[in-house]
Amino acid sequence: MDTISLADGVAEVVIVPGLGAGLASYDLVSHGRREPLLRACRDLSRATPFDLANILLVPWSNRISGGGFAFGGRFYPLQPNLLDEPMPIHGNGFSSAWNTVEVSAVSACLTLDSDGPGPFKFLAAVCYSLEQGALRVALKVTNHGPDRLPFGLGLHPWFPRTPGTTLQARADVVTLEDRLHLPNGQIAVASREDWNFSAHRGLPDRWINNDFSPWDGHAEIIWLDRGLSLSIEAERALSAYILYSPASDAGFFCFEPVTHLVDAHNRAGGPRANGLAILDHRDDLAIVCRFVPTRL
Repeated sequence: MDTISLADGVAEVVIVPGLGAGLASYDLVSHGRREPLLRACRDLSRATPFDLANILLVPWSNRISGGGFAFGGRFYPLQPNLLDEPMPIHGNGFSSAWNTVEVSAVSACLTLDSDGPGPFKFLAAVCYSLEQGALRVALKVTNHGPDRLPFGLGLHPWFPRTPGTTLQARADVVTLEDRLHLPNGQIAVASREDWNFSAHRGLPDRWINNDFSPWDGHAEIIWLDRGLSLSIEAERALSAYILYSPASDAGFFCFEPVTHLVDAHNRAGGPRANGLAILDHRDDLAIVCRFVPTRL
C-alpha cells in the first residue's frame, strides 16, 4: 500500500492515503531510539482503518441514531457503514481513498471530494506537518451540497497504554452511555473521581467510552515508565473529547478531540447546541490540533 513518510530528525510520520489519509505511525526517533507516540501499524498488507495510529473523522464523529436525523424540516436517512455496527459511525473520510496534493520532507496535504454519505456532499482537506518533533494536523471540510446541514470533525488517535500512563484533560461534564453506546444522561465530572482528569491520574481499569465537555483544548499524556510525555493542543472548535479504553490490559487507549458530542444530530437542544457547525453551501469548518512530545 502506498504511503507518505515525513521526518524532521526528531520524529517520523507515515501517512496512508488509501486508508482515509490516516496515520500508520508517529514515532519519536531522536537519541537513536524509535519510540511510538501513537500505536503503530507496521504491516499494512492487511490493515483496516481501525488498525491505524490515527483516523480522520469527517463529516461527523461517532454514532448517529434513529436511521438518520431531522434538520430544517426534513429527515435525512443514513445507512450503517460498518459490519456489526447498527448505526452509521464516523462519517466516511476514514474509509475513503484521499488524493495527495502536496508533499515535502516535513509536510503533506491531501483532499477528499465526496458525494455522500446520505445528503453530505463535501470537500475535505488535511495537512500534516512536523516541526521539531511536534505533529500539527489541520483538517477542513467545505459543504459542496445544496442543503444547509450540520457538520462535525474530529481526530481518532490510538495511544500506547502502559502501567505508568496518566492523563490530564479538564472538562466539566461527562455523558453516560447505554448498551448501544448512545447518550444516556450527563453527570458532573467531579462526581466520578475515577473519570476526573482535571489533574493527572491513571486511566480507569474498566471499560470507558464517553464524551467529555466542555474541554479547554489542553491535554497531556505522561508515560512515566517510558520517560515520555505528549501535550495535545487543540484550537477552539475542538470543544470536546471522547475517551475510550476497553480495560487496563488492552495495551491502548483513544483520546479523540472532536467538535461535537455523541449523536449530536439527534440530541435535545439541536445540533448546534451539541457542537455541530451548521454549514450553508460553500461554508467550511476547520480544526487544528498539535501533538508535542517531550522526554522527561
